[in-house]
Amino acid sequence: MNAAALFREIQKKKSFLCVGLDTDIHKIPKHLKGEADPVFAFNRAIIDVTIPYTVAYKPNMAFYEADGTEGWNSLQRTIDYIKSKSPDVLVIADAKRGDIGNTSAMYAATFFEHMNADAVTLSPYMGKDTVLPFLQYKDKWSVLLALTSNESASDYQYFEGVNGRRLYEEVLYTSRKWAGVDQLMYVVGATKAEELKKIRKIIPEYFLLVPGVGAQGGDLKSVVENGMNRQCGLLINSSRGIIYASSGEDFAERAAEKTRELQNEMENLLATAGLI
Repeated sequence: MNAAALFREIQKKKSFLCVGLDTDIHKIPKHLKGEADPVFAFNRAIIDVTIPYTVAYKPNMAFYEADGTEGWNSLQRTIDYIKSKSPDVLVIADAKRGDIGNTSAMYAATFFEHMNADAVTLSPYMGKDTVLPFLQYKDKWSVLLALTSNESASDYQYFEGVNGRRLYEEVLYTSRKWAGVDQLMYVVGATKAEELKKIRKIIPEYFLLVPGVGAQGGDLKSVVENGMNRQCGLLINSSRGIIYASSGEDFAERAAEKTRELQNEMENLLATAGLI
């Protein structure tokens, strides 16, 4: 899927929502604990009710790796299930990998060849050679951490170099030379909406993966006003606010309600921008 195809999916569903599958075995409803694979059972139910309203899913690797082999099996079943439901939905492996070239090549093979993910989040801070192995896959996306939504992001990301650029800005200026809009996206936290105008001046056409709306306090309207471009250019991730909307047997119904609420808001914002 390239940027144009992703935009068509956004227009079709009137949504630019990404559902984060940060599935914690300790938080899923008790009635699922007796399932052979409770994590997959939970994910499957969430996917069934949210897929009409979302264009992407983002399973967070840590929540699956923590359960060892069983967790990896749950993850693979989840990705396969998404693909069986809709091959046009983007699957983003939230892995935040970043290592020397030969190691990165193995990570790329893991997520792109074996897991069949469409995209993977990467830390670019070791430089170009850590990202290039992922860019060898022409039909896949590398999603680079730029400006994150966590509380201590300012420890490093706002560091100003001798050229006057902050570190996150240097990441954008440098990495945009590596690949075009069909292979690169960037992570920009919703809690950093005030920086989006600056970011759009540097990378006006690239898609941004924006976590932090909802549970972390990010404001959707502010993100759209500062970050939307002529192909939308945004994937807004919501994790806990959707998947843990209820801890009871009605968890899927409540997740569907929260998803529809976000989709309705996104539809209005897309219409206001003249994109649908």
